Amino acid sequence: MVNIFFDSWESMLRTFCITIFAYIFMVLLLRSSGKRTLSKMNAFDFIVTIALGSTLSAVTLNKNIPLLDGMLVFFLLIYLQYAITYLSVRSETISSFVKSTPTLLVYKGILLKSAMKKERVNKEEIYAIIRKKGMQSVEDAGAIILETDGSLTVVKNVDSLQNPVMSRINLSV
Repeated sequence: MVNIFFDSWESMLRTFCITIFAYIFMVLLLRSSGKRTLSKMNAFDFIVTIALGSTLSAVTLNKNIPLLDGMLVFFLLIYLQYAITYLSVRSETISSFVKSTPTLLVYKGILLKSAMKKERVNKEEIYAIIRKKGMQSVEDAGAIILETDGSLTVVKNVDSLQNPVMSRINLSV
């Protein structure tokens, strides 16, 4: 239990300086990589965010990891994420690999139970989003969609699933 609360002033100064420099560098990289890096997260973005946090923690607390090594990891993670999102906008194949597709959970007031089961969404969650939108029943919803970021979207009136906005939704139930 030696040094459980305090190791040395040198250790404290190192942690102080490394944390500030690593934080500033990470903020500068995130700002330079564009708004997409900090947007609502899909699974891919979430993984990059966790990796960034883990790297920041390791660099600030592990004395065996130099600051420049940590900065290189920040740079690689952020710009690999940038490159993947850049390519996913230009390639449907890469986009479908990186992102999931939205899933239709309710259509014209009918709960699509197999889709709900597959996506692990229960009827209480459906009822909650209906209430949040000021509706009184499932029948008031034209469609409820589980978006790629995990949020639920309510579309009040749906004439057809063949329009451009609705056509990319996963209908396989």
